[in-house]
Amino acid sequence: MQAPLGTFEIPNEMRTMAEQSVVQARQAFDTFMNAAHQAAAKFEQQTAAAQGAANGAGKKIMAFAERNVAASFDFAQRLARAKDLQEMAEIQQEFAKAQMQTLSEQAKELGQGGAQAGNGGRGKG
Repeated sequence: MQAPLGTFEIPNEMRTMAEQSVVQARQAFDTFMNAAHQAAAKFEQQTAAAQGAANGAGKKIMAFAERNVAASFDFAQRLARAKDLQEMAEIQQEFAKAQMQTLSEQAKELGQGGAQAGNGGRGKG
């Protein structure tokens, strides 16, 4: 007779390997983000006169992307440390709920920024 899925233990070696993969992926992402920041800074220097409101939106989008990827890495790390399938499902559910809320807030913030840019930065009027 088989044990229920919720009691399946994930071997320590598999969790360790998963955690190492997450650490390596995070390091690769950090390297990529550093290069992206340098490229963005260079682009901003070359086009400073034409940037205006788009510059602020670009920085905001980069910050959102960075936070979203960091949250994904944190999620992957928590998932790698899960003891069983039930804990994995709970972690997945928490992450999905948090990401939906975060993405909604980010979309709202970008929309507000776009409205302000359309008003010349004057806000509502």
